[in-house]
Amino acid sequence: MVDLLWLEKTLGKIMANLQAIIKEEIANGGPMTIARYMELALSHPEFGYYMKQDPFGEDGDFTTAPEISQMFGELIGIWSAVVWQGMGGPENINLVELGPGRGTLMADCTRAAGALEEFDDAIRITLVETSPVLRDMQKKTLLATMRMPAWRDNFDDVNDGPLIILANEFFDALPIDQYEKSNTGWHVRAIDWDEDEEILKYVLGEKLDDESPIPSDLRNAPMGAIFERSPIGEKIVRSISERILKFGGAALIIDYGHIERGIGDTLQAVKNHAYFDVLAEPGNADITAHVDFSALADIAEGMGLNVMGPVPQGAFLARLGLRQRADRLILSAAEEQVAEIEASYARLVEAEQMGTLFKVMCIASPGLGVPPWAE
Repeated sequence: MVDLLWLEKTLGKIMANLQAIIKEEIANGGPMTIARYMELALSHPEFGYYMKQDPFGEDGDFTTAPEISQMFGELIGIWSAVVWQGMGGPENINLVELGPGRGTLMADCTRAAGALEEFDDAIRITLVETSPVLRDMQKKTLLATMRMPAWRDNFDDVNDGPLIILANEFFDALPIDQYEKSNTGWHVRAIDWDEDEEILKYVLGEKLDDESPIPSDLRNAPMGAIFERSPIGEKIVRSISERILKFGGAALIIDYGHIERGIGDTLQAVKNHAYFDVLAEPGNADITAHVDFSALADIAEGMGLNVMGPVPQGAFLARLGLRQRADRLILSAAEEQVAEIEASYARLVEAEQMGTLFKVMCIASPGLGVPPWAE
């Protein structure tokens, strides 16, 4: 039995401590960028959201596709095996997952990949994860697969060699910068402490003397317009692209976001499966922003890589055979499980659920063939 009073006091203490850290940093250095706020709220070593708890599933704050159904990870495993074949079947392949959550996707992926014995033997798993809580969960999940991965804090620390990279709902949680248009031009959007209300609030930060962070076709946006970009996400895609160019391979990015860059504030927080005030309880809610797939694609294409997509998740999974896999599971399912399988299928592919909001993009070696792509 959970002591609710103890839990309330503990969460309150965490919030107060992280809020105090943020408040002090603002007092010493002035208004804080959105990126810095996200970094502290999500990854502070002691109080960061991902560093102290399991955020996934019904008892957490949100549910990802691998937690909805085993079918998702199984199809990704089959996709990975076919990509490996297209690479010529190297003797060793680094199968890398960025932000692997509980390890569910990798467990389902490798189980399905085991159907191709040569690929199964070639796999060397690496999980890029900074959270000690989630690392423990990943270890327990993958124990049943008889595989122990290598863990790395950063993608740049992954071993050399051919690689297949999986990134499901990874880029949306990376810190972003926001810029706001005012009557004096473009400014960094920042966070300050309101002494009267004793709350965090958004403010206009420094004016941009150099407007290069804003795409030229968006600089004449109206007053109040907000533009977002993720320098960290862009840096990681450059690193991924460099690694693929050098050693060969592919990266599969699955996330919610927009295909074309534009104006808009997509910063959001989720707590207990519901939207929440981004500034209200730093460290106690997940904070994300929509992924700008066009920015990531531009980087990879500019470096000479083959970019496929982005396409809607529903279309991608349909092309990989999700309906057929669901039907196969139904054949051996108990009556009460059939409805669960159908509900999971719908949640992954239907437009009003995850089917269109979530996009899928592949970055691959020049000339590398990958499984049939959704058009």
